[in-house]
Amino acid sequence: MIAMVKGVLVEKSEGEAIVMTAAGLGMRLMCSMNTLSALPQSGSDCTLYTHMNVREDAMELYGFLKREERDMFRRLISVSGVGAKMALAVLGSMPLSDLRLALLTGDAAALSRAPGIGKKTAQRLSLELKDKLAQDALEGTSELDGFVLAPSADAPAQDAVGEAMLALKSLGYTPQEAANALKGVKGQADSADELIRLALRHMAQNG
Repeated sequence: MIAMVKGVLVEKSEGEAIVMTAAGLGMRLMCSMNTLSALPQSGSDCTLYTHMNVREDAMELYGFLKREERDMFRRLISVSGVGAKMALAVLGSMPLSDLRLALLTGDAAALSRAPGIGKKTAQRLSLELKDKLAQDALEGTSELDGFVLAPSADAPAQDAVGEAMLALKSLGYTPQEAANALKGVKGQADSADELIRLALRHMAQNG
């Protein structure tokens, strides 16, 4: 299993990049538009996280500039009916933070902007992934980067708010953005998962 490719970027074209490793191997990697646009100029060093797809008739290597993008790619292809080509199209249609938001809030219109993604597929993506993404967010971080929640006598509710804050932070929102969003949905839910969804919808509607 190839987890990472490091070397010199030889060239990049529509949908792929070629990287020459120190061992003299020219690796062809299929990439999203977001990764391709962020890669340096040809002749520069680069590192790509990878996912290998083995089929009966081919072995394909997919490259991602960020580990988070690779993880999202793997989430997308886990959905029934979504292949690697479609997953790359979804990844390349918007920034990763916007994609997470669209999946978590069930924004089928935003997801449908990706080439080859119809409304039904967009709805299925959100339906199958939103709970997994919310859980990933809750488990993926353990600190608030200096943000301290105000004390509260309502300990269970406070714990839910704290978990929701951590999740929103892990999704890339600043402590202030997360706090403002949670303030906007205060009292509307008791569980962390529901607070996250409400806060994300609040930010989408007021962004």
